[in-house]
Amino acid sequence: MPETFITPHGDYRQLHAYQASEAAFDMTFHFCERFLRKGDRTIDQMVQAARSGKQNIAEGSRASGTSKEMEVKLMNIARASLEELLLDYEDYLRVRDLPMWKRDSVEATAARDIYRSDRAEQTYRVIWETRSADVIANVAICLIHQANFLLDQLIRQLERDFVHFGGIRERMTKARIDYRNTHRNEPPPQPKKPEQPKQSNRPEQPELPKQTNRSNRSDQTERTNPTDHPRSTDQTNPSDQPNRSHPTDQTDQPDKTDPTDSPRTTNPHRP
Repeated sequence: MPETFITPHGDYRQLHAYQASEAAFDMTFHFCERFLRKGDRTIDQMVQAARSGKQNIAEGSRASGTSKEMEVKLMNIARASLEELLLDYEDYLRVRDLPMWKRDSVEATAARDIYRSDRAEQTYRVIWETRSADVIANVAICLIHQANFLLDQLIRQLERDFVHFGGIRERMTKARIDYRNTHRNEPPPQPKKPEQPKQSNRPEQPELPKQTNRSNRSDQTERTNPTDHPRSTDQTNPSDQPNRSHPTDQTDQPDKTDPTDSPRTTNPHRP
């Protein structure tokens, strides 16, 4: 059982199944470029099937750290994609009446030996650049068979690992229980105290008074409501002040009284 609940994962380039599927993809790409007409839908189908076989192995290997179920599903998808590619090559040879190598033939044995050699990549490049269509198709079929065999072995190994070690949830639970049992007698960790700010050796400078803008103060003064302030003592009611008119203002004026305004005297002897 691994020490951590996340198992080693992601090293898909070291998998033989990935190496065989990558060689099959390269062979398929150059085969379609040389021998299939542009615009043929078979090109996209064969290239996508070869790509799916390679990419799903890589994705499944990366996802295996947290999900064994996802890894098994993606490996099976890769296996199905390579099986589809195998049928495309067999159809190409069959409909054109081209020879298909038997499993125990000399040509098929030689093609399998190329994969096991140290210079497989350079040898495959020479094949897809110089050989005929039927040779390239048969070599690709041998590569796909090897990739499928390796993927079958890998899927069975994943199945056994899941039965023995379980999935991510079981490993997480076990890791947590083991930790609690190991650290049962230890005191719980204390929360960290907040760090105190460092005191500088510089003397503190007194704060200067804030300078107010005179223009702002004048604006505030002008905007105040005069009714908010009490009345000054100078603004009194003129009716409350005594009459300060000059006496000459009354004597110099002529008497303008109307004689008719005076009351009439009645002569008692007048009829």
